[in-house]
Amino acid sequence: MAKRGKGRGAGQAAGVIEVPAGTKPNGPMEGVYYIDTGDCELVADPDNSNGWLLKINGVMSSHIDVAEPLFLDFEYMRWIAALVESKWPPESKPKLRALHLGGGACSLARYFHAAYPDARQVVVELDGKLADYVRGWFDLPKAPLLRIRVGEAREVTEGLTPATRDLIIRDVFAGALTPRALTTREFNDHAQRVLAPGGLYVVNSGDAPDLKNAREDAATIADTFAHTMIIADPAMLKGRRYGNMIMAGSHKPFGDDPQLARKLLGGAVPAHIWNDAKVRAFAVGAQIRHDPRPAA
Repeated sequence: MAKRGKGRGAGQAAGVIEVPAGTKPNGPMEGVYYIDTGDCELVADPDNSNGWLLKINGVMSSHIDVAEPLFLDFEYMRWIAALVESKWPPESKPKLRALHLGGGACSLARYFHAAYPDARQVVVELDGKLADYVRGWFDLPKAPLLRIRVGEAREVTEGLTPATRDLIIRDVFAGALTPRALTTREFNDHAQRVLAPGGLYVVNSGDAPDLKNAREDAATIADTFAHTMIIADPAMLKGRRYGNMIMAGSHKPFGDDPQLARKLLGGAVPAHIWNDAKVRAFAVGAQIRHDPRPAA
């Protein structure tokens, strides 16, 4: 689920684009495309001549500015980028190893390639046809800098070698919510196993004003990791609207970065940070999610 910055519209795409089997589109073209999991719609951004919006099965998924990879239109992606850059300042030129669960148009992976040219990234995308389209539409870095791996996010994560990723970002949605199998304590155990010491697990948690889903996400992440944080705008934190919270877990303290707080407050949609104590207070009484028990 994606939230755009203020003052932008989605526009409307025209026509169904038929791409012959075994071929890829040569650059972005507005229209509807059939993919393995339904259909997607590529829409020219009416407010940005270099911008493209991607909807998947009617739900806004991604935005790409083909001229500027360091531009992120969706606020929640800006929050993730700010958090990652606080932990790994780009000027230090870290060789970041990132795993993105959920692909879309690869907006964040493209951003991190521009911010961290030595990064090695894998994007896990369930829909193989969508992955081919995205490669054809946009100028994405080639492997090994950026690999798109077609597969189910949990299955791929379970098969990865321990301690081989510095950063894992979970941004997978089926409709309005993340599939439950990617939100359980058992899945979080796989994520923390794959993370290197001091690594960072970040999730995009979508919810309605009752915040039930967000509290359960927070409770499960807090049960897995020694240190947690939440980034969101005040209206979302107070349960006044439907939207996104960014949650993070690590076994290394996050510390207090005043520059991060200022950066988050200075965005088009100002966001606040909840530290570990606030996250755990928010999660009190919420269910810790678990995988279903095997049938007897």
